[in-house]
Amino acid sequence: MGRAEARRARQRGGARRASARSQSEGIRPRGARRAARSRGGIRRFFTWKRVLGTLFGLCLLTMGGFIALYLLVPVPDANAQAEQQSNVYKYSDGTVITRTGEINREIVGLDRVPKDVQETFVAAENKSFYKDQGVDFKGTARGVLNTLTGKGKQGGSTITQQYVKNYYLNQDQTVTRKLKELVISLKVDRQKSKDEILAGYINTSYYGRGAYGIQAAAQAYYGIDADKLNVSQGAYLAALLQAPSQYDWTAASDDSKKLVTARWNYVLDNMVEEGWLDQGKRAGLKFEKPDRPKAEAGKAGQAGYLVDAADDQIVRELVKRGDTREDAIAKVKAGGWTVTLNVQPKKQKSLEQAVKKQLGEKLDSKERKVDAAVQAGAVSVDPKSGKVVALYGGEDYAKHYLSNATRRDYQPGSTFKPVILAAALENGAKTQDGQTIRAGTIYDGTSGRPVKGGEKAYAPPNEGKKDYGPISVQKGMDNSVNSVFAQMGADVGMDKVAQTASDLGMQKITTDPAMTLGSMGSSPMDMAGVYSTLDNHGKKVTPSILKTAEHKDREEIEPESIGDQVIKRETADSVTSVLQGVVNDGTGSVVNDGKYAGKYEAAGKTGTSDNNVSAWFAGYTPEMVTVVGMFGEAPEGGGDLKRPDKTPAGTGDHVSLAGAGGDGKIHGSGFPSRIWAAYTLGALNGGSDAQFDLDTDMGAGVAPTPTPTRTQTPTTPPATEKPTTEPPTTEPPTTQPPTTTAPPTTQPPTGDPTGDPTGPEEPTPSFSIPENPQRPGRH
Repeated sequence: MGRAEARRARQRGGARRASARSQSEGIRPRGARRAARSRGGIRRFFTWKRVLGTLFGLCLLTMGGFIALYLLVPVPDANAQAEQQSNVYKYSDGTVITRTGEINREIVGLDRVPKDVQETFVAAENKSFYKDQGVDFKGTARGVLNTLTGKGKQGGSTITQQYVKNYYLNQDQTVTRKLKELVISLKVDRQKSKDEILAGYINTSYYGRGAYGIQAAAQAYYGIDADKLNVSQGAYLAALLQAPSQYDWTAASDDSKKLVTARWNYVLDNMVEEGWLDQGKRAGLKFEKPDRPKAEAGKAGQAGYLVDAADDQIVRELVKRGDTREDAIAKVKAGGWTVTLNVQPKKQKSLEQAVKKQLGEKLDSKERKVDAAVQAGAVSVDPKSGKVVALYGGEDYAKHYLSNATRRDYQPGSTFKPVILAAALENGAKTQDGQTIRAGTIYDGTSGRPVKGGEKAYAPPNEGKKDYGPISVQKGMDNSVNSVFAQMGADVGMDKVAQTASDLGMQKITTDPAMTLGSMGSSPMDMAGVYSTLDNHGKKVTPSILKTAEHKDREEIEPESIGDQVIKRETADSVTSVLQGVVNDGTGSVVNDGKYAGKYEAAGKTGTSDNNVSAWFAGYTPEMVTVVGMFGEAPEGGGDLKRPDKTPAGTGDHVSLAGAGGDGKIHGSGFPSRIWAAYTLGALNGGSDAQFDLDTDMGAGVAPTPTPTRTQTPTTPPATEKPTTEPPTTEPPTTQPPTTTAPPTTQPPTGDPTGDPTGPEEPTPSFSIPENPQRPGRH
């Protein structure tokens, strides 16, 4: 070994000895000391004090941020969907006709939800609801975390939070929405009572079957209103909120049925735990299966006609209260109305069946193209109250949206003649010869005879151009003689006729002479008002389909249908008495023949317009007024039909009804009368013994039509016409003498252009009312 190598060996040995000595003495090498210094620096930075300080700072920062969020996030207005409701329409007995609107919701207060039903929702969703501050911080934090980590929807929210989500926010699953929900819930809990929050929750929640809110849900699942729910039904509806589609019993799988049954039990057990339900009662409860879902009625069939008529009346009532028509319409369309109609289900069904059987089953558009043009409309009214108890608007609203019950584009024809007689009696009118007009007054019934005393030349023909010669007003009404009433209109004065028509409720009345034949437009609803006023002894009746319309934000609407005395009772009753002759011996006798004979006491008038475009029967019993109209309306494309002027018809044009239903020429004595009789018999449950209480001494209803006696023959009989006598229209009164008598007066007819008499003079006596007036066929 060289000297250099020996020196290096000595150095290595010394180093090992030095290292061993250093370790034994606690002295670390230089590299180790550097590593130790590095580790000691980290420990000094992450001290407990620093960690706690940082956490405290973060808490302060979070609290500050939350306070700022609390201050900056206001309680917003309700979202559009939360306040949107359907309008609910019900028959007079409370059964639902339909709902309208995109959202099937009817908001109800807690006063309409039984207490134990309210508690089922608290037991299902949030037992601490009445004690908490409106939020579940733990559940919300879990929801935020799951949203951030993509785990989807997370439950655990309080009733207040769910209400806030439904009412103020939306269903988005975002952190922002969840934080807003938390803040707004805290504020809402301070601003609103627990009852207000619970009511909001059960009214905004979705229950499946298209039902929003507990009222719609009660109807959808059990066919009852919310106030009729029991605790078992309430527990099922509360259970539904967890999974509405999955838990719908009628569509649920076996597993889902088990789940919803378990949820139902959970709700009831929680109620017992909270002391809201007696254990004994709980043990006796059984799960009540819901009804099968029903197809939404919508506006198909007659529902649409009923809804439109009710909406139109609500609008009119709101306008009376100061709204513009536009604002009123907007309020109705906004929803939230519970509308109860006066329509009675049994009578409504009877009317629909009568139209179908008496008319619908006779129509065959393949065999007769005119049958495709037939439209029918009808309105039935209780004259004592003005309630519309039945309405027929057409075959189906989905096929023909325009209601034939309320349209005013067809002439009422001879159903207007009683209005002319009412005007004459009301104004004490006299003939051209100065004779007071009464039921026995004689007129010239010659077809096409010129009217005397009118402002314009007018000479209407009678139906079939038939000449009647001298004829009483009673017989003129029985046979609907145009020449009689055209002259009577001139005798009364067309301005007075127009005034009486307006007083009775008709629209758009002019003073044109053609008006005497019913040339104005009118609807079955309008004419039902006119005849109801006659039936109601002259006290104005405005038919009302609307019983009540309720809205949580507005004053209830409850129309008043009975108005003032618009014509004297004696006038109205005299017209009724005359109209009894029409159904006993005149053009309306079909309603008193065959199976209808003696079933009810009735008065009425047929009507047929120019060119056979419309046909009517307006009739009434002491209990019910019904007007039936039949209208010729060209179908889509015109149906290869002709307008009255013989030009090709277009869609919706007026066309003749001649030949419809295989009936030949259409008259009010045909289909309209048959529909009226069939409906009336059904609506009166097979008949009625009610009789008119009339304050009058004229007309077929209380006395026979006067006939000439030997001492009353004319002094100058016509050379070309043999005098005739007319038989009485009713059975003669009993042998009991009248209580008052009056000598007959001699009255010449007024219609001959030369002024010469054209027939025998007949007396116009004053009749007493027999003690017990009867009519043929009554038993």
